[in-house]
Amino acid sequence: MEITWYGLASVRIRESGVIVVCDPYEKALGAALSKVRADIVTVSHEDARHNAFDRITGDPKVLRSPGEYEVKNIFISALATFRRRHKGEAPERNIAYFFEYDDLTVGHLGDIGEVPSQSEIEDLNIGEVDVLLVPVGGGQTLDPARAVEIVGMLEPRIVIPMYYRHSGLSDELAEQLEPVDKFLKELGVAVPEPIEVLKLTKSNVPEETQVVLLTPSM
Repeated sequence: MEITWYGLASVRIRESGVIVVCDPYEKALGAALSKVRADIVTVSHEDARHNAFDRITGDPKVLRSPGEYEVKNIFISALATFRRRHKGEAPERNIAYFFEYDDLTVGHLGDIGEVPSQSEIEDLNIGEVDVLLVPVGGGQTLDPARAVEIVGMLEPRIVIPMYYRHSGLSDELAEQLEPVDKFLKELGVAVPEPIEVLKLTKSNVPEETQVVLLTPSM
């Protein structure tokens, strides 16, 4: 399995020749996402930062609703959650996706801002999560403390932070987000050396939770 991060919540997961792209963006970073081929596209939130289908080639299957799916031998559970609630406003929906491959499970939490209940997590019946892609920068998404809380609930073996302040963001967007260091401090881990692509097999999944920082591939 190879996992590449394009910035914000946009991620590519490649396994056994099948490509999943989560949350493709349109001009969210000051420039549009490069054209990417995919077999499956997931959308966590109906916004140009998450649903830019024109950046995707290959006639993919598009998932944008809660439920259970099986596409190209990948079992996918999509859980309805929420972005950050604001007093006096109706909460906006977010969809978190969990991809179950033959021997690895990857969770992509999208634009989530509120921590689900333990019962909601248990209802997914997804078992052990090997990799969790979690927003950590605040704004409309999880702030560092809430991100640590959901990591504690799901207990993934590998945590990949996303949706935080990083190079390439427009000034306006960067001001809305925290740097990843605050999440790492909240979690109590040192800053790891960033890598471009995470290459993973079941045999090299760590026994204890580790954080992997990916460099945005823009």
